[in-house]
Amino acid sequence: MKTIDEKRLETDLGARFAYLADFVGFGEDDIAAIHASAEHLGPLVPGLVDAVYDKLHQYDATWRHFVPRQHGYEGATAGSVQALSVDSETIRFRKQHLGRYLQKLVTSPYDAGMVAYLDRVGAMHTPGAGSPVINVPLVQMNALMGFVADALVATIASLGLPREAEVATLRAFNKLLWLQNDLINRHYADAAKAAA
Repeated sequence: MKTIDEKRLETDLGARFAYLADFVGFGEDDIAAIHASAEHLGPLVPGLVDAVYDKLHQYDATWRHFVPRQHGYEGATAGSVQALSVDSETIRFRKQHLGRYLQKLVTSPYDAGMVAYLDRVGAMHTPGAGSPVINVPLVQMNALMGFVADALVATIASLGLPREAEVATLRAFNKLLWLQNDLINRHYADAAKAAA
């Protein structure tokens, strides 16, 4: 039986990620499967990004978070949810971020820098780390992650990979998205503690 310093999991990002990766069995074989998928998934990233934003556009509860100025965006903003289209400049800006995120998942080494990046992805949707006027509720983040997971599964299943490679890739992304989901949820838990 392994002994885990549970308090350290709340204060040490590397220890938290290592524990979770070990627990779900995310290792070198999974990273290799994810990296091997880059040549197949890379060209499909724009379509995945469009599908995500088309889904977000279907609900005012998700779309409203793109009306305020996003961190790093300097262009014009829409004045309302109704005025914000899927083709607006601010949405093109956000699509670029999601595209880079998906590309990074399939090309970057899974080192301390990548773990910090995955953690920042979680933090940036809360007022503490992103724009102070943007606070995406956890339910919306969970909805987004569920949609992204399903879209990735459907895309991987459509690639026609040999069965062993397909299963390995599906399992690897499943584990990775659970790790990402924890690194999202932890920032909401921290925000709730700070507000209490």
